[in-house]
Amino acid sequence: MLRFGAVRIVLDYRPALRQRSGVGEFVHGLASALAASAAGEELAVLCTSWKDRPDPGLPAELPGVRIIDRRVPVRLLTWAWNRLEWPPVEWLTGATDVIHAQTPVLIPASKAAQVITIHDLDFLERPEHAHAEMRRDFPRLVESHAARADHIVVSSRYAAGEVARTLRVSADRITVCSPGTPVWASAIARERGGEACGSTLLFIGTLEPRKNVAGILDAYEWLRQHRQDAPPLVLIGRIADSQRAVLQRASAPPLAGHVTVAGYVTEEERRTAFRTARMLLLPSLEEGFGLPVLEAMACGVPVVVSNRGSLPEVAGDAARPVDPENPEAIAAEIIRLLDKDASRQAIAAGLAQASRYTWQAAARAARHAYAEAIAARSRRAS
Repeated sequence: MLRFGAVRIVLDYRPALRQRSGVGEFVHGLASALAASAAGEELAVLCTSWKDRPDPGLPAELPGVRIIDRRVPVRLLTWAWNRLEWPPVEWLTGATDVIHAQTPVLIPASKAAQVITIHDLDFLERPEHAHAEMRRDFPRLVESHAARADHIVVSSRYAAGEVARTLRVSADRITVCSPGTPVWASAIARERGGEACGSTLLFIGTLEPRKNVAGILDAYEWLRQHRQDAPPLVLIGRIADSQRAVLQRASAPPLAGHVTVAGYVTEEERRTAFRTARMLLLPSLEEGFGLPVLEAMACGVPVVVSNRGSLPEVAGDAARPVDPENPEAIAAEIIRLLDKDASRQAIAAGLAQASRYTWQAAARAARHAYAEAIAARSRRAS
């Protein structure tokens, strides 16, 4: 392990600038954890956008962290980085020892060690579900960029295995850096008191095909046919254009009046959603981690997850994973968790499972990855 006396680390903060999804929450949480456990390194976050500025309160949230705010058209910069491998990040950041990208694509650098993040490989399995930049660049670049990266960060053991197998990457070049539970979750858990409470079935996440939005609606329709007293369903998250037609079902019979499509919400509204949830539904077709599951467990909210991707790993004994392509199986698990005794057991198991994930551990894992990257860069240079 290298000593981190004055190592200059830059995190690509772009995913956290606007409407944070799971990736945005990950990079913000990691920056906060690194700042809170400063080990002598110089930490900076890189914000590049023409119109989106860092939140005015960010310096207070990230004490001691340099915020590099560059007014650059993000699409143009991404195109140049992905297609031309230019300009080097040092043009924007100054001298840098490690640049940590939050995507599977390298950020060009003249001297800095290059770390990439691969949360999942769904864009290879289902490219038609990915947004434009991912469809355009990720499938053709990921294998070569993974081979050239000085180190690779993933958020789960499942993702590590997929990256090693699919991209033929040696396991010693991959570090699992899982997110931790949010600091606000423990207060919600205390409010809920370990009891089966709440009045809604909750989904949180980007409303996109891999989250199995259509499957959730199918399961909920089946549920209402068999349980007229079923709690209302609330869908929270940014809506992908591909799902707008799917979500029209929510305003038509037999779901009309029972499903709320809230879209993207504020941080406080997100916390309120956990306070009032009877359970969280995340029966995804693929997940590299599944941060809402960890948040729900830490809040004392039972979870329904699929048997795909990282979700069985993240939920552990707190869930009985179901086939996401079987709406009746999803609905049956919802019915099981509506029983108060089953719910209490799931809550207790979830709190225990969530306690295993901390941001302190994430910071340690990230520092290990950066040390490995610097060592690899040094070997290549010599």
